[in-house]
Amino acid sequence: MAHHVSGLGISPTSMDPRSHITDIYVFQNPGDADRTILVMGINPHSPITADAVDSESVYEFGVDNDGDAVNDVAFRVRFSPVVADSQSASVQLATGQGPAADVDAGETIIADAPVTFGSKPEITTAGDFRFFAGLRSDPFFADPIGAGNNFQWTGQDFFADKNVFGIVLEVPNSVLGPDPQVGVWARVLVPHDGRLVQGDRAGRPGIDNNFNHSDDDKRVWNQQEPVKDRELFLDKFAHIFEHGGYPKDEAVTLAEGLLPDLVTYDYSSAAGSPNGRNLTDDVINEGIALLTKGAAPHDGLRPHDDLSSDFPFLGEPH
Repeated sequence: MAHHVSGLGISPTSMDPRSHITDIYVFQNPGDADRTILVMGINPHSPITADAVDSESVYEFGVDNDGDAVNDVAFRVRFSPVVADSQSASVQLATGQGPAADVDAGETIIADAPVTFGSKPEITTAGDFRFFAGLRSDPFFADPIGAGNNFQWTGQDFFADKNVFGIVLEVPNSVLGPDPQVGVWARVLVPHDGRLVQGDRAGRPGIDNNFNHSDDDKRVWNQQEPVKDRELFLDKFAHIFEHGGYPKDEAVTLAEGLLPDLVTYDYSSAAGSPNGRNLTDDVINEGIALLTKGAAPHDGLRPHDDLSSDFPFLGEPH
């Protein structure tokens, strides 16, 4: 679920909501099939905190384009401190498994992009890339109160009036790799003992919230990269499916389908979830149906009506 605070215990910074991912979205640009939109929602407390993102952290989209759950492409976003109500961002692109693993590697593709503090989005275009960062309406829709009450739905969308800090990047499909079928995830690297370490991560919606129930599991999960997911979490995920009524062999197959936790995306298709994730995809009901073997009723909620048809696609903040 969005608005989680999951990267537990590695440092005070890791408990900072500015270093936490609410959701990621990956979809084909509806106006140009040769381009992909990457969206990362940050900070479940926006705009309560004075600064919505942490200038000491690095916000990264990772792309696996050869099926081994290791980054081959990394887009890294860094923010300046807020000075006189102004802030800027830069984006680095690193390709190849060596550079993609090196947080200081890569070329700058966006420099000094203004961060939006008002309602009108400030968009930066540089070469083949477009970028936006700023406070936006949260596109996520769900009824967590009803979900926590044995799926007795309230009919109320808890997130209808919530905001997030949105990071939106438009890239040419060719940068993601020659094969249109890729895996995408996001992470936040936070300062700890003089170095940057992974403090939070996100792939498919609801994974950490629904499958990792202990603080220890959440801590390990959010500090590891997807390549280790099956080794460390396959049995635990399968057990959750068994508890939901699936026979053991089917539960294992379902767990293998979720791990490694990457958003599977074919950039030649605009189909939406489970192909990437559109802002309007009903991922919560999809996930609940999977976890309950179809036993839970639909929550009756629909996508938010404040989305924009143009870049950056996220609606104006509340």
